[in-house]
Amino acid sequence: MELQEARRIASEKGLDLVEVGPDANPPVVKVMDWGKYRFAREKKAKESKKKHHVIEIKEIKFSPTIDSSDFERKTEKIKQFIEKGKKVKVTVRFKARQLRRPELGQNIIDNVIEKVKEVAVVEGKMGGLEGRQMVVVLAPKPKK
Repeated sequence: MELQEARRIASEKGLDLVEVGPDANPPVVKVMDWGKYRFAREKKAKESKKKHHVIEIKEIKFSPTIDSSDFERKTEKIKQFIEKGKKVKVTVRFKARQLRRPELGQNIIDNVIEKVKEVAVVEGKMGGLEGRQMVVVLAPKPKK
């Protein structure tokens, strides 16, 4: 139908003429209430965003030569993050000659896992040496 005819029909009904297929020849248009459609679309997007849950990952860094008091403080912080529902990336960074003794870093990771085992589970593979660091990701235990 002609464009002027479509505009006349839309204005008689108090609606808008919306182009839905601009690439077609002739272009495809639809008679609809644009404001109502836009409101419904925005409301639907807001609802889906409300149901969306973002999991935040926190990182705690250790050294192979960490003192016991620092270790305790950091493991308590890890427990706090996990109880809030966040994932925690535990990183043990090695410097120069420390790379010759990766078992020190593995011991730290094992001790961290042992300390937080009642609230967290290991996600993915167990931390192996990757470059100059060992990494393990801890996630909250699934609720029953």
